[in-house]
Parts: sequence; structure tokens; C-alpha cells
Amino acid sequence: MIGKVIAVNKAAQRGILKSNVHEGYLREGWGLEGDAHAGVGDRQVSILPLEAMALVPPAVRATIADDYTENITMEGIPLDELGIGCRLRIGEAEVVICYIGKEVPKEEGRPYIVSREGRFGKVVKSGRIAIGDAVILL
Repeated sequence: MIGKVIAVNKAAQRGILKSNVHEGYLREGWGLEGDAHAGVGDRQVSILPLEAMALVPPAVRATIADDYTENITMEGIPLDELGIGCRLRIGEAEVVICYIGKEVPKEEGRPYIVSREGRFGKVVKSGRIAIGDAVILL
């Protein structure tokens, strides 16, 4: 199963929206270099499959802008294929999904869907990633 990277997003500090920087470097055991959410642990990188947008209620959908709260926006792989424990090759890097969603879901905007259907994981192989790169389910 093959998808593709739609956006690569990061922010230098927590609590602000991420900007699409078009490309980046995923560092093993750390996350997206230059992103405030990178670090040790098993939520080093966040991924939003655009297929999840179909699950957003219409009232919430109206509040979603093209603002980014996830590190990698992707499309092309069904949500049910992106389960906990699956491994993805994204560009040159590899990520293993450790969580789906967050403990406390958000109620509006893009965080609504990221907090429910976003994939969170750790980088298990370093490498460059960029818009248009293949996302391969390993």
C-alpha cells in the first residue's frame, strides 16, 4: 500500500500552529528536527492521514482551516491499515505508529481530528522527507 506526503510541518515552540516547511529531516529516536514536539519518547512525530477528515462532523469541519498541528500530512492509505505497531517508510525515514489520537480530544478546528485520528509514533530510521514522497506501509 502506497500513499504520499502532502505537507511537512513544524513549529519552533509548543502552543503555536505549525508551518508547512515542505521538507525536513526525521532523526531516529528524536522526531522532526526543528519541531518543538520532537524529543525522546514514543510521540516523536505526528501524522494526519487526510482520509480522517471524512470523520469530522460538519459543524466542526467549518472551523478547520489549512492550519497544521501535525508534523506530516499524508494521504492514500486507508485508516484501518494505519494501526498501532505498523511501520511506515516516509521518504528515506521509517516511523512506527505507537498511538492513535490523544488521551484528551480537542473539540474544534484541526486539533479535533488530529486528537482523535492522528497517528503518533517514533522514528526508527533517520532520513529526509519532502512533499510528494511516497509513504509505504511496511
